[in-house]
Amino acid sequence: MAPLMNLVRLRGFPILQQLHLEERMLRTSSANWCIINDGTTFPTVVMGLSGKVPELVEAKSVLRDHIPVIRRFTGGGTVIVDQGTIFVTLICNKDDVSDVQPFPRPIMSWSGQLYDEVFKGFADFHLRENDYVFGDRKFGGNAQSITKHRWVHHTSFLWNYEVKNMSYLKLPAKAPKYRLTRDHTDFVCSMKEYLPRSEFVERTIKAIGAQFSVKSINLESTEIPSSSEFVHTTRLLTEQELLDACTIQT
Repeated sequence: MAPLMNLVRLRGFPILQQLHLEERMLRTSSANWCIINDGTTFPTVVMGLSGKVPELVEAKSVLRDHIPVIRRFTGGGTVIVDQGTIFVTLICNKDDVSDVQPFPRPIMSWSGQLYDEVFKGFADFHLRENDYVFGDRKFGGNAQSITKHRWVHHTSFLWNYEVKNMSYLKLPAKAPKYRLTRDHTDFVCSMKEYLPRSEFVERTIKAIGAQFSVKSINLESTEIPSSSEFVHTTRLLTEQELLDACTIQT
């Protein structure tokens, strides 16, 4: 019998609240979860757990334009997300995906096979290094966190993006080899060129349903501790932290 996967579908949910929810689910729940959030409220920069603002973010620009910067609880790189981003999060008990070793590479490989089913017939999909790409252009960025018995794998999919928002991100010193020093607009592409937004979501749910017994539930039915009862690693960076980064950058 296939393990149960609880599906929570959201639309326009603030990314900070989503990350807080994911962290609570990972650390306090014993269930498998899939969260699909179709867009977020306003442009936000999201950094990995160990990311350094002066190296990754144009601090003066985000301060000037009041762009929030979040440090999330998972590793991975820096992205800017907005209404054109579709978020898919998978939180799994390692025993429920027992053929996947609970380490970054096997989890990435498993996820690549899952999304290969989603995009079959639509585009030249590949998992390249830690990115999802069509050809040699990135459209999905991934991050993970692994605990003793559970792991989370979450993805920011660029269904569409604002070119001007890419200017808030610096070209990282450590980048995938296939990037070849391309700037953001040459390196990324939009999923909207390949398939409808709603079809991507439905195909993703279908692919997950091939491995799990999927049960849709409302957010209010999740039965996990409230945000006030849990100490989150994910947090919004302060204005002072961004000002300090400006000093280092100048």
